Amino acid sequence: MANNAIIKKLQMPDGTEISIETGRLARQADGAVVVKHGNTMLLATVVSNKEAKTGVDFMPLTVEYKEKYAATGRFPGGFFKREARPSEYEILISRLVDRALRPLFNDDYHCETQVFITLISGDKNSAPDALAALAASSALAVSDIPFNGPISEVRVARIDGEFVINPAIDKLKEADIDMMVAATKENIMMVEGEMKEIPEADMLEAIKVAHAVIKTQCEAQLDLASQIEKSKIKREYEGDENDEGLKQRMHDELYDKVYAVARQGTAKHERSELFAKIKEEFIETLPEEEAEEKSGMIGRYYHDIEKDAIRNFVLDERTRIDKRQLDEIRPIWSEVDFLPAAHGSAVFTRGETQSLVSVTLGTKLDEQIIDGAVYDGKINFILHYNFPAFSTGEARPNRGTSRREVGHGNLALRALKFVMPDENPYTVRIVSDILESNGSSSMATVCGGTLALMDAGIKITKPVSGIAMGLISDTKSDKYAILSDILGDEDHLGDMDFKVTGTRDGITACQMDIKVDGLPYKILEEALEQARKGRLHILDEMGKTISQPSDDYKPHVPRIEQMKVPKEFIGAIIGPGGKIIQDIQAESNCTIVIEEIDDFGIVDIVAVDKDSIEAAKDRIKQIIAIPEVGEVYKGKIKNITAFGAFVEIMPGKEGLLHVSEIDWVRIANVEDVLKVGEEIEVKLIEVDVKTGKLKLSRKRLLPRPPHADSGDRPRRYDDRNKRNDDRNKRNDDNRGGNRDSRGGNKPYRR
Repeated sequence: MANNAIIKKLQMPDGTEISIETGRLARQADGAVVVKHGNTMLLATVVSNKEAKTGVDFMPLTVEYKEKYAATGRFPGGFFKREARPSEYEILISRLVDRALRPLFNDDYHCETQVFITLISGDKNSAPDALAALAASSALAVSDIPFNGPISEVRVARIDGEFVINPAIDKLKEADIDMMVAATKENIMMVEGEMKEIPEADMLEAIKVAHAVIKTQCEAQLDLASQIEKSKIKREYEGDENDEGLKQRMHDELYDKVYAVARQGTAKHERSELFAKIKEEFIETLPEEEAEEKSGMIGRYYHDIEKDAIRNFVLDERTRIDKRQLDEIRPIWSEVDFLPAAHGSAVFTRGETQSLVSVTLGTKLDEQIIDGAVYDGKINFILHYNFPAFSTGEARPNRGTSRREVGHGNLALRALKFVMPDENPYTVRIVSDILESNGSSSMATVCGGTLALMDAGIKITKPVSGIAMGLISDTKSDKYAILSDILGDEDHLGDMDFKVTGTRDGITACQMDIKVDGLPYKILEEALEQARKGRLHILDEMGKTISQPSDDYKPHVPRIEQMKVPKEFIGAIIGPGGKIIQDIQAESNCTIVIEEIDDFGIVDIVAVDKDSIEAAKDRIKQIIAIPEVGEVYKGKIKNITAFGAFVEIMPGKEGLLHVSEIDWVRIANVEDVLKVGEEIEVKLIEVDVKTGKLKLSRKRLLPRPPHADSGDRPRRYDDRNKRNDDRNKRNDDNRGGNRDSRGGNKPYRR
């Protein structure tokens, strides 16, 4: 292969092939690969600085996924026709990869590291997100960057009862499970997905199926890396500076104090202040110069002490730092119709986590346009999640929507979308503003979103609740504690963050990040069952506020009624240049939106009152109605000719009212009787089978004069008839008075 490229191929369960190639593209990066599956190709590169970033105590990792529109033969939308800021879809894929990679870097590796994944060729029916983590991990595997991988990530879906790995996009509509699973050869690292009310056992089975395929992909990466000299010896780096004496002293002096604070069961801010005070009092015992010089070490060591003390407290005493039992849910209160001007609203509070949720109902004109290289179209269910700094008592600048906000909002959206009604004429937007946060605010968004939807009158099929689960484990002693409704501290110091949403009948969405090696499926199964019980408890509490959707929408909600019309009538409703539809909207004070679906048109009529909607419906019914012979219509005269008038009996449907059908008496000049714009009643007497032309009559709706024939075509009674009668009378008189000289009558000659 040119440029010393090395390729590793592996078979997928469906018989297709994935290739991982390195050595041909982007050779100045520390690691670069091209992953190809069918026509889909991803270029992944990784670069890590040789020197650590100063003043940080975290892994400065950046993961960026980017789609090139040219990959699928498309132009970017917008004015500039250039790829710009990442879409929500790109952000979500970046987060999936980041969450799988980040835990596998050493805690003391602080070199700035950038992973870029680019879609360079795309198939509209192949989802690239299922290959992104494989590409990123492969780039790390062929580099000299220290990384405790490899990992991979696959999509697992259940379609018609069968599990499928990385299915085609068009098949996902039929799936009742759609999950992304990331793992090493040994351990599950991350799970995220959506389900249609499945039992917990089915979710576990799906994870196992995905892990089996991931193991083969990890083996392929190891095999590829073994052929790359650079990857065989990982670079050395300067880790955190340590002072073992200081570390031991701090542990000896501070561990018991931290443990005692954990036992007190104080509230979040009070607890934080007590922990901070312990650290400050220790720093005061040090010489000022040493305290300043070793401030970074002191911070790290104290964090580890706090983590160990709290974890051991939970494992030893089987209780929690807020005095709850392991499976106990914090107090819940909620309220609906909190915002009187909103279309629907709710406040959901669980412990020290609070979400204010609003629902807005709009038309098809409010749908969100999705313009991506692979995915495009429109969506009519939108959920936005906002996490302001004050919710945690902090003061920091607002830099726009964060990746975390996008990810949490997407999780809540997945949790709720399957309970939305099939027949829903509205575009629905949910906004969750987090007002307090200590524990899962995304799950508060799910609960508050359910309440707000029901308050708005949206007929959701079932209420949905969500719960965040945690885990603290000790592999040496095999002790573990599964925690329901975790606090922020328990999330930070624990081994697992596991969010589960669902109805009473099953799971609708999940998101799991595991931070410990070798989590047994038995513990995961136990955590799911404990989550189910907590979810049902939360649903019971929500039901005390509102148990089913409101009977009707709020009075100020725009009403939408839908009409289904034959496709061929769409043009007639719109009219030339939109003239007819604009006229209907102006007369009825409605907004009308028409969408073509298959062989029909769906007409949305939007107004704030019923009368306006009915007026618009009547006009549309007239347009789509088929004229029937014998029916009487009220029409408007559109044009007058010498032989009659053209009358519009329905919008866009005109018929000829012949001069002979205007009245029972002769009409010499049509304009003497009828005027353009005049409204008259006419009867449809004939529809030409070949041309479809309509023949109308007005005289058949008028009283018939006594001299008229009884047939359908009565004898004319006009001036000509009168002249004929007069002439006949004169002829009769002449015959009686003209005699010849012989006294006889003269013969009558015509």
